[in-house]
Amino acid sequence: MGSFSLFHWIIVLAAVVLLFGTKRIPQAMGDIARGMKQFRNGLREDETPEVQAAPTVKPAELPRDTVHRT
Repeated sequence: MGSFSLFHWIIVLAAVVLLFGTKRIPQAMGDIARGMKQFRNGLREDETPEVQAAPTVKPAELPRDTVHRT
């Protein structure tokens, strides 16, 4: 009573194919695979530490009236 035999699994597979058709099953598997890939990429992004760029310092500019021209 605990486990299913091979015959039971064949009947379940046939019922799934009849209910969903042969075209929707590969689409569903592709969607699941795409979702898993996006999930793994999201986990990788969370693990990588964000590198903060050092602030760029502009050189001090002198006002135009204090510049000595010769």
